[in-house]
Amino acid sequence: MPIVVYRLLVLGLTTLAVAAPLSLVVYQSFLTAPFFDPSAKFGLLAYSFVFADPDFWQAFWTTLAMAGGMAAIAVPLGALLAFLMVRTDVPGRRYLEPLILIPIFVSAVVIAFGYVVAIGPVGIFSTLFVPWNLYSLLALIVIAGLTHVPHVYLYSAAALRGLSTDLEEAARVSGANPFRVAVNVSLPMILPAILFAGVLVFFLGFELFGLPLVLGDPQDILVLSTYLYKLTNKLGVPSYQLMAVVVVAIIAITAPLVFMQRLLLRQAQRYVSVRGKGLKAQPLRLHGWRWFAFGAIVFWLFITVVVPLFGITLRSFVVTWGEGVNLLDVLTLDHYRELTEYPNVIRGILNTFGIGVIGGAIAVACYTAIALAVHRWNSGWTRLVDYTVMVPRAMPGLVAGLALLWVFLFVPFLSPLKSTMASIWLAYTIVWLAYGMRLVSGTLLQVGPELEEAARTAGADDLRVKRDVTVPLIKYGMLASWLLVFLIFVREYSTGIYLLGPGTEVIGSLLVSLWGTGAVDLVSALSVVNVVMIGVGLAVAIRLGVRLHG
Repeated sequence: MPIVVYRLLVLGLTTLAVAAPLSLVVYQSFLTAPFFDPSAKFGLLAYSFVFADPDFWQAFWTTLAMAGGMAAIAVPLGALLAFLMVRTDVPGRRYLEPLILIPIFVSAVVIAFGYVVAIGPVGIFSTLFVPWNLYSLLALIVIAGLTHVPHVYLYSAAALRGLSTDLEEAARVSGANPFRVAVNVSLPMILPAILFAGVLVFFLGFELFGLPLVLGDPQDILVLSTYLYKLTNKLGVPSYQLMAVVVVAIIAITAPLVFMQRLLLRQAQRYVSVRGKGLKAQPLRLHGWRWFAFGAIVFWLFITVVVPLFGITLRSFVVTWGEGVNLLDVLTLDHYRELTEYPNVIRGILNTFGIGVIGGAIAVACYTAIALAVHRWNSGWTRLVDYTVMVPRAMPGLVAGLALLWVFLFVPFLSPLKSTMASIWLAYTIVWLAYGMRLVSGTLLQVGPELEEAARTAGADDLRVKRDVTVPLIKYGMLASWLLVFLIFVREYSTGIYLLGPGTEVIGSLLVSLWGTGAVDLVSALSVVNVVMIGVGLAVAIRLGVRLHG
């Protein structure tokens, strides 16, 4: 196959996979009824209904407040955390970093369940804490902000590692203390990276579903994602045209944010490209403050990781709890035995493991095929592919799952796929297209052109060069990408909600479904199973030297 044909084929399939769901959503939003209804006509009735609904505007303003509050908490804390971890002598940095990244890999819905059973109104540890209202917008913003600190940390730490230390050394010689070095020198130098992370967290506020569903629903706190989720229940009939309008509204807000991130990332890379002499700088000495800094990091980890995960784990092993109850007397394994009594739950566990291992491997193969198609292709087509793979990032998982459901219903020959794991795999692969492409493309950038040029000189065509030279050279990068995609696929929960059905159960969507029925025992045990899967995946990734902070 000529390389031009390969590139055009890959580009065409990628564009189709991205454009088909989005186009169907826009088409559905301009209908007066679901697309399968013979009475459906073109019109703006759905837009009129949604924009006249007070609940929509309540959800919009609440989402805006939550996104802004999250960013206000996560950005300064994440940037400061990055400075402490990268530039100072805070104790235990090597062991703290994997722990810092845990909130990224643990499902948000599991964290939400953990907070409810740990410090909710009737939580296991509620009597040990100062009474506070977990089911409030303030609590939701605080928890969302604290659990998104690692997102800011990742980009700020990466920028600091690539930054020259010359100006910091000059400030230290002038007598500036570590705090002044951070505020006046280090963090201003990585301002584009911090702004990028801030836009990312603000964007994630519009994508958030699990935390608002679990912590906001008891007080009727709606955000756009939960408004979308509850729209059919509100009317009592399938309202695809109204749901499509909400989806279009969400994408209209998030799409500019995604492309703003891209612009800021380019500026950030250009900003920190000027490096020093390559000398390894000594960490800033915090002296007596180093243990205070260590304690602050540990306290944040306790609030965001230990409390919810310990709470959900303990809840899965006890029959009851409360004041005067000796936990040793109520320990049990019955909740885990109960899991085995539900075939759909067992199928969900196996499906989740399979979608992570097998589906993750196939997804990485697809991402690699796309990345190879544009690798060293100096053409405007490359930029088109870059923008195309960014489009699904503007669709939150819940939205993408709904859009894929409509594709399966709309296209007759695809309908049989709806009841198979292929639907889940396709949804996951499209949603995480930009992330997977970034992983593989980063690996490809490390391959110098010399060996490829030598193969061409020996008479190999472009496709054979990619197959016999480039791919073998990036096999370890592909392995690392597969492990990271495994972690993402195993934790994913919102994308599969609308695709949930007999045969397509996965742990994440089952957790949301079971929580709605009040099956707290099953939810707790299943959450622990999910966390164990993620923990094993993280341990393997760390053992193999995968750079989680790359």
